[in-house]
Amino acid sequence: MSWSTTGSTSSNADRWHPEPGEAAENPCLGCGACCARFRVSFYWSEADDAPGGWVPHGLTVQVSPHLRAMRGTEAGCGRCVALEGEVGARVACRIYARRPSPCREFGWHGEGGHANPRCNAARAAHGLRPLADPVQVQPLAA
Repeated sequence: MSWSTTGSTSSNADRWHPEPGEAAENPCLGCGACCARFRVSFYWSEADDAPGGWVPHGLTVQVSPHLRAMRGTEAGCGRCVALEGEVGARVACRIYARRPSPCREFGWHGEGGHANPRCNAARAAHGLRPLADPVQVQPLAA
């Protein structure tokens, strides 16, 4: 995958751009359900108005003295302000390279061979079919 970063919070340069063939391998590009289902809260210092922060602070809202959330998700079950496109069709994160830690850590169901039931729960909430369970490779018997 490739992306570029700029100082702009709304630039297309921050958006994730799939490499050839990667879009077919990454179901997130045709989904976006998690971005429109869960609250995305994170420690305040990840925002770019804190030293060393990277998340565009203008796209966040303070939810407690130590936590911020992406705008639109603060009440839960809301759509993240950084999500572009139609959930279940084609989506992109306009701040992919600068997304907060919960987004970086949330893997799709089956990514790297690991199950993520929350991914499929978000998909179900948007009327999308579940992703297949990851294939568990069993060692060959001697």
